[in-house]
Amino acid sequence: MKKPSLAFYSSSIFFIVWEVFARYLNLKFVLPWPTAVLKRMWELRVPLFKYHMFATLKIAGVSIVLSFALGIFLAVIMDRSKKVEEAIYPIIVTTQTIPTPAIAPIFILWFGYSIWSKVLVAVLIAFFPVTINLHDGLKSTKKDYIELFKSMHAREWDIFWKLKVPSTIPYFFSSLKMAIPLVLIGAAIGEWLGATAGLGYFSKRMMTQLDGAGVFAPIVLISIIAVSFVNLISYLEKKFLKWRGN
Repeated sequence: MKKPSLAFYSSSIFFIVWEVFARYLNLKFVLPWPTAVLKRMWELRVPLFKYHMFATLKIAGVSIVLSFALGIFLAVIMDRSKKVEEAIYPIIVTTQTIPTPAIAPIFILWFGYSIWSKVLVAVLIAFFPVTINLHDGLKSTKKDYIELFKSMHAREWDIFWKLKVPSTIPYFFSSLKMAIPLVLIGAAIGEWLGATAGLGYFSKRMMTQLDGAGVFAPIVLISIIAVSFVNLISYLEKKFLKWRGN
């Protein structure tokens, strides 16, 4: 029988401490205990799982695709041209200094309560680590290998596809594991600031009703979704990159 992992023990300790401390404070609206949150999540399962969860997943799905499309494009053009890298790298970094709660209302003014205002918030948060990670992956290709390819009269296109892209695959999986929680957070922030559906919107609605456990229920659900997807990506990474070892 397989022994429980260290993550299982650490998570168990965390939730036990949370349960004991929250019950000691006895301020359910401020800090509800985990069992109360799970109970409330079960009571709200119909709107949470049948409606609001899928609204958030839809935003996150579109956002992850756009984040990687933008991240791959920027990483490739920076790798191909040093001047382009010097020109746009500071701009990419600057985008991360913009407070998301400050820029999100502007997106809502542009696109209203449609999906795109939330998608832009999520993409703004997630594309940065994707771009930087993939750019580092392309740069990680050993110069000796590049020189070897050139000595064999390989074209730049061949060097890129047969050498640089395979070297970047581990960075791709790392980017994916970082981007998934970020797009979920971005989607929730966008929904919190202006939406008619979604887990962020639902959490805000529960706050107006002074339902502390109801506020935490969508947050816990987002965390469960993020951990599940990250674990799935880690499993696929081990399957596809067996040469790296465990």
